[in-house]
Amino acid sequence: MSARGEAPAALAHFVSDAPFDPYSIEALSPEQERYYAASQWRMMWWRFCRHRLALWSALLLGALYLSIAVSELLAPYDLHSRHSHFVHAPPQEVRLFHEGSFVGPYVHPLRYELDMDTFKREYHEDTSRVQRVRFLCRGDAYEFWGLFEGDFHLVCPPRDGTLFLLGTDRLGRDLLSRIIYGARISLTVGLVGIAVSFLIGLVLGGLAGYYGGWVDATVQWLIEIIRSFPELPLWMALSAALPVTWSPIGVFFGITIILGLIDWTGLARAVRSKLLALREEDFCTAAILMGARPGRVIARHLLPNFMSHLIASATLSIPAMILGETALSFLGLGLRPPVTSWGVLLSEAQNINAVALYPWLMLPVVPVIVVVLAFNFMGDGLRDAADPYKTG
Repeated sequence: MSARGEAPAALAHFVSDAPFDPYSIEALSPEQERYYAASQWRMMWWRFCRHRLALWSALLLGALYLSIAVSELLAPYDLHSRHSHFVHAPPQEVRLFHEGSFVGPYVHPLRYELDMDTFKREYHEDTSRVQRVRFLCRGDAYEFWGLFEGDFHLVCPPRDGTLFLLGTDRLGRDLLSRIIYGARISLTVGLVGIAVSFLIGLVLGGLAGYYGGWVDATVQWLIEIIRSFPELPLWMALSAALPVTWSPIGVFFGITIILGLIDWTGLARAVRSKLLALREEDFCTAAILMGARPGRVIARHLLPNFMSHLIASATLSIPAMILGETALSFLGLGLRPPVTSWGVLLSEAQNINAVALYPWLMLPVVPVIVVVLAFNFMGDGLRDAADPYKTG
């Protein structure tokens, strides 16, 4: 009632009293229907594709990992081919035009003269001669993955010349071919090492975070002991303990297991702290009340809730292990010849005088830098794509 005793005016009724007809609702557009019906993995893929730098990094890494399956075909020379007349030869430049006319990819032959004052080979190009580069050809013989013999190459040197695109080393071996072969070891060590590291980190961290109590205290005590040692000296000590009688394959797996056994502590601590918070959530309690076992609760309900952190940890741990193998091999405590990796190739550049005279010996560090940066960029994109709280 108002002050004058009048009844208030009736409010307008905006709700329709007509029967509900679901078919009268305006249909969603194909784009909206595709978005609302998409699975979580598909939405992650869409978000990742919008991160251009991460997408190109993933494509680069995919190409590199595919290349290790056909290293013999991609390398111009066999891994152990030596050219005694071209020791420490500089990189040869590939040209397309000669005297104003297009002749296709070719190189000029190298010739050298011995400087009697410095006893150094001085290489010069014979610009009067043209040696065409061959493609899809037959060249040095090799054993494909050690299973069967072959001699087919994607690129071959000229029939009467050489093709040293990145120069040669102290034994006259083509540096580009050795980098291509070395990728097989250096890239694989990260995958094998991360498998060991993730297996230990997820198991121990999951048990510590889910059960707590003495299990948590024991795992934390073990983590503190391992993290109290300096990482690089610990790597060096364990690598030096490997028997010298082991085969190159045994040394390879020994190095990867060592890297995995040391690198799991950070992941285990992150998994433990996240599970301590998630195990009190309602969905976890409901799963336990419905009879789910601890293994199922951890694997199906807890771990997927911080998948973004696991993906980021994996993409950061792989380059760390590649750098670890490179550092150990560079110091002479990792892989050793005849095994070829990027770290083994860099060990030849320890002498500063050799680097000053033959700077192309440092080129194996370039793929290491490229791979580490690509993993970091891809990890940023995967972390953002897998973040459940990130929209758009």
